[in-house]
Amino acid sequence: MKIEHKRLSALMIAFSMMLALSACGGGNGNTASDQNQDPAAAADSGKVKLKVYAQHFDEDTKGPFDYAVEELKKEMPDVEIELDSAVQDGNQKLKTYAATGNMPDVYFTDWPTLQTFAKSKNVELLDDYESTAQYKQNLNPGVESRLIAPDGHVYAYPDTGIEFQLIYYNKSIFDKVGIAVPIKTIDGLAEAAKKLKAAGYIPMSIFGKEKWISAAFYNGLVTREQAAGFGALEAQGVTELPQAFVTAAEQMKQLQEAGLFDANATNTNYDQASSQFYQGKSAMFVNGQWEIYSSEEKLGDQVDWMYWPAKDEATYEQSKYNIDGAGSPQGYAVSPGSKNKETAVKVAAFLAAKSAEYKYSKLGSPIISPKTDKPIAADVPVMMQRIATELLPNAKEYAKLLSNTQIQNAINDNTQNLLVDGFATENFITNLNRTLGKENQ
Repeated sequence: MKIEHKRLSALMIAFSMMLALSACGGGNGNTASDQNQDPAAAADSGKVKLKVYAQHFDEDTKGPFDYAVEELKKEMPDVEIELDSAVQDGNQKLKTYAATGNMPDVYFTDWPTLQTFAKSKNVELLDDYESTAQYKQNLNPGVESRLIAPDGHVYAYPDTGIEFQLIYYNKSIFDKVGIAVPIKTIDGLAEAAKKLKAAGYIPMSIFGKEKWISAAFYNGLVTREQAAGFGALEAQGVTELPQAFVTAAEQMKQLQEAGLFDANATNTNYDQASSQFYQGKSAMFVNGQWEIYSSEEKLGDQVDWMYWPAKDEATYEQSKYNIDGAGSPQGYAVSPGSKNKETAVKVAAFLAAKSAEYKYSKLGSPIISPKTDKPIAADVPVMMQRIATELLPNAKEYAKLLSNTQIQNAINDNTQNLLVDGFATENFITNLNRTLGKENQ
């Protein structure tokens, strides 16, 4: 059954107050003079053709991109977009393009990939472009880290604000098996996993083939003990895992041994894991807050989200508003090798701004980077109402960004290993301490 949404004018006001959205114009403020096409391309075909590698695989990605492209046709009629749909592969396809010299003109990616591409000269430095100056002026308060990297440079134009991960659960399955919510403790989640597995369900679907999601799950546990999350590992003098990280590793292994994850988790991709959840084969699913729209469409009022559990109820109550998400740079970037680079930069900024406009006005999501003067026209999903009125207003702290790629890679590899039998917590600690010792001395 689909959720019956109510238009809540008070909620809309809360959105506006929370984000300080101002009516300073939608998009990135490009003027008509900014939109001249590159002469070489115009002479050839009359249009500037740009290949854009972008996410286009679910309700939360197709709608914003398609809307942005339609708006681009009005604003820049001489630009033609060729979509190269991104796949859920941890950016391996994009990295293959870089390795083979086949980069798209514009591409959407995350901070770890941008760091790699900055070293290999596969991302344009956007610091001095007019589009960047306009984008900075139009940012919502508190999301600067989405645009400006820790090194002070701008590599991509973000559409979303600071995103975070949640645990989703099927209320019907929980009721059938007799599991009460909220689940506040690790022991409680372990017991729930055992009950669900005994009842024939996969307790939690996770697309562990992508290493970032196992790392995100681990970071959720870390934030119960250390609000800064992974960012705490870059503090001066940290050469071995602090206790909060050891505790989280022990907890993750406890949950794995209780059967929380499917035995094939590390070979499961997003499509497979989400299908398990949508089809009622699994009782829980871990993903970002963007999952709200797809889960609501597939499961209606059967689905909701829960806070990350902690070692005990007191810690849960103290830490549940610590958010498992960091404002790392991400968004639409530009290849330095583009034959139409000036236009590509303007298009990248435009696509990001219009994608954000869609997410706010059509999906009712307050989690966007640039301001927009468009009103919310969408019925807001109940789960997003909880985000806007319950979680964000009470948020204590977001996890801090981890910019060290060697440490992040070690976390990614070793948290993925924690999803399977035969990899002990001691192995995790030893491997991370080795990396920390090398990187932070």
